[in-house]
Amino acid sequence: MTAPVTTRTSDELIRAEEPVLAHNYHPLPVVVARAEGAWVEDVEGRRYLDMLAGYSALNFGHRHPALTEAAHRQLDRLTLTSRAFHNDRLAEFAERLAALTGQDMVLPMNTGAEAVESGIKVARKWAYEVKGVPADRATIVVAADNFHGRTTTIVGFSTDETARSGFGPFTPGFRIVPYNDPAALEAAVDETTAAVLIEPVQGEAGVIVPDDGYLTGVRELTRRAGCLFLADEIQSGLGRTGRTLAVEHEDVVPDVVLLGKALGGGIVPVSAVVGRREVLGVLRPGEHGSTFGGNPLSAAVGTAVVGLLETGEFQRRAAELGAVLREGLAELAGRGVVGFRSRGLWAGVDVDPAIGTGREISERLMREGVLVKDTHGSTIRLAPPLTVTEEELRSALASLEKVLAS
Repeated sequence: MTAPVTTRTSDELIRAEEPVLAHNYHPLPVVVARAEGAWVEDVEGRRYLDMLAGYSALNFGHRHPALTEAAHRQLDRLTLTSRAFHNDRLAEFAERLAALTGQDMVLPMNTGAEAVESGIKVARKWAYEVKGVPADRATIVVAADNFHGRTTTIVGFSTDETARSGFGPFTPGFRIVPYNDPAALEAAVDETTAAVLIEPVQGEAGVIVPDDGYLTGVRELTRRAGCLFLADEIQSGLGRTGRTLAVEHEDVVPDVVLLGKALGGGIVPVSAVVGRREVLGVLRPGEHGSTFGGNPLSAAVGTAVVGLLETGEFQRRAAELGAVLREGLAELAGRGVVGFRSRGLWAGVDVDPAIGTGREISERLMREGVLVKDTHGSTIRLAPPLTVTEEELRSALASLEKVLAS
């Protein structure tokens, strides 16, 4: 790891942020200065095992050599043209990403929230032009406890009051139903429904894995009703659950898949809407756009990410090490863990509230050299890079066991 770029201590840097940074996050009191693989190091040189991986943005670990090489190589050639011109990296990125996901077309964007917003626009446009929904009448059905981003349209159909409160009025046209409830979903779908938008696994809610058959049911219902199935795979996709996409656990192919986070390799923000030609084909020049979407640097890194996934190595690692993670959490059940849900290398762990809140458990683990992040109540999330070793994973579980026992 390289030499530090600051002489200030962690405490000094945290205090310096307070008056100048908007308080939209409540980070753990660790100031990361360097990172490699599954490990980060703070400004004092203390090392921590990263068991969050940037909410799955770092699926391939920090500074994966294939990804940094692609970025360095592209930095020396071309970084941005805007979409006013073509660039020599975008075609390969789109071709290989479409093939990886089994779709026809790609709409490149930057952030996950942009991908979701773009998916909403495409679904509405498709509903008016293809399905024949009367103008401005299209509806989209979403699930309670969803997390699709932070824009005003998206928080308008969130059920998290912290995300919603104070940001209205909100965009109409959304119907909220309980997650993992096929009957409620069917009751909400009608002739105005443009799409059903769900996460195959709900991440922010605490890694909520639906019952077997739920995703298949969503696919069958949307086909019968003549509406689209939009799968938000921004956190669950690109290897995290042991498959390229989480919907593959039920052999389901949505009409549109929303991707982000890991698509940028932890280097640049890259997102994409991938889907069937007859859906994404409704867009015409001038109806949607992004200055940075599909830029050559992002396309180069995104192509390298697709290359890593094309081998299947990371999907296999997530599945194999996911079994180790699940086994280790099962051993902690009744010993401070009151419940957990996992799929691949991703778990939501409910800790006995008598032991501590999710925040308190995260802080105690930080002192043990393990970084995780809390979600609601006494739940923490575990999502290590897919490059983590079995030894590192078992070490993190041992640290969790120690924290719970203490």
